[in-house]
Amino acid sequence: MNTITPHLVCAGAADAIEFYKKAFNATEMVRLEGPEGKLMHGAVRIGDSVVMLMDEFEEWGSLSPKTLKGTPVSVHLYVDDADASMERAKAAGAKVVIPLDDTFWGDRYGVVEDPFGHKWSIATHIRDVSPQEIRDGAQKACA
Repeated sequence: MNTITPHLVCAGAADAIEFYKKAFNATEMVRLEGPEGKLMHGAVRIGDSVVMLMDEFEEWGSLSPKTLKGTPVSVHLYVDDADASMERAKAAGAKVVIPLDDTFWGDRYGVVEDPFGHKWSIATHIRDVSPQEIRDGAQKACA
């Protein structure tokens, strides 16, 4: 485990595990079913990181982005090939929020939303950029 591990609440956590396997080459680590077959705890490994997940349990205050009508959080996924990862995520059912592009900060970067309402930014580092180039690029992008 890393110091910080995302813990996602999903409406349909068992389906989310299957989606993450297809979209992000996740490996299932654990699945603990609770009342009515709902997932109390699950975990998948994506690359060198773990993502924990569970079903919604309103009585515990655990609500998904679908119930909350959005999320201010995105999970950032660094990969060797952003284009291939984006295509795999789309084929698995993700919706493109920001198409892949070469960015001023040196990454090939885009964002998808999974069928459970979670946003995933997908990136591959393509070039080193100086801090000044990043500042200049940010000002130009915001102009």
